[in-house]
Amino acid sequence: MASPDNRSAAPRRRHLLAAGGIAVAALVATSACSTSSPSDDGKAGASAGSSGSAKSSGKVIQVVAAENFWGSIAEQIGGSHVKVTSIITNPDTDPHDYEPTAANARTVASASYAIVNGIGYDSWASKLLASNPSAQRTVLTVGDLVGVKQGGNPHRWYSPDDVHKVIEQITADYKKADPADAAYFDAQKTTFETKTLGEYNTLIADIKAKYAGTPIGASESIVSPLADGLGLKMLTPYSFLSAISEGADPTAQDKTTIDHQIATRQIKLYVYNSQNATPDVQAQVKAAKAKGIPVATVTETLTPAGASFQQWQVTELKGIQQALAEATGK
Repeated sequence: MASPDNRSAAPRRRHLLAAGGIAVAALVATSACSTSSPSDDGKAGASAGSSGSAKSSGKVIQVVAAENFWGSIAEQIGGSHVKVTSIITNPDTDPHDYEPTAANARTVASASYAIVNGIGYDSWASKLLASNPSAQRTVLTVGDLVGVKQGGNPHRWYSPDDVHKVIEQITADYKKADPADAAYFDAQKTTFETKTLGEYNTLIADIKAKYAGTPIGASESIVSPLADGLGLKMLTPYSFLSAISEGADPTAQDKTTIDHQIATRQIKLYVYNSQNATPDVQAQVKAAKAKGIPVATVTETLTPAGASFQQWQVTELKGIQQALAEATGK
């Protein structure tokens, strides 16, 4: 069942370790240009592979990504012609509630290309960009690119189709910013999509071919785009998924519905976000295991923090595949 994209996305009250920071309004005065910036966990946001010297034009595009899942992709497409700094890199940081620092403002001020998720997921990032304007900066807002409006499901990095749309757009934007290296970016994109993401693509195709239509339950709306991409049938009421994701209290009716689905084994698999395991979610995980229903986990951001997008996703997809095999005997 496709997840609705027009549901309200209210502010959340999640119990992750929120990173301390300075209000955006106070950042403008500290936003002088800088070539690098610490990320939210105090370490350099750009990882190995983005620091090599350019081989043709000599140009290196300064890129800032609000979240490291998009930053990882941007870095691998850009190779030696980009320097990527991701602001959210700590798995314990909630991107919804993050408070930018002065160092983040300096990173944004020096960036000529920025990637934000949008759809209300990282409003702080858009405010930070607006507080540090630049006519030379290109901004990619993922929600706008994939056509999901404010209030829709913001977790687009869990949609395989949307991931590939973002790859296409980043490549096009790099080529526009550095036309002399267009062939390099095209080659990077081809390698990334066909080789680097090879196992990711294969796992998605295999799970969809073997388990399409399998009924599952989940803890929150982060799972919905992935379930759609894998062809799995989501039975959990979307109102419950949305409430947990937004930090709201789920209704008693939704909890009763889910309890019944688990007790009667209507779902074959339960998937939950281990970074947002509320008491309600913990109770459902415990009940599912007691009924012999396999449980798989996902996380909101790259886990571990130094993982690449594909390493992170492949690990999760393998867990889901193994759980589905256990549940169905296929």
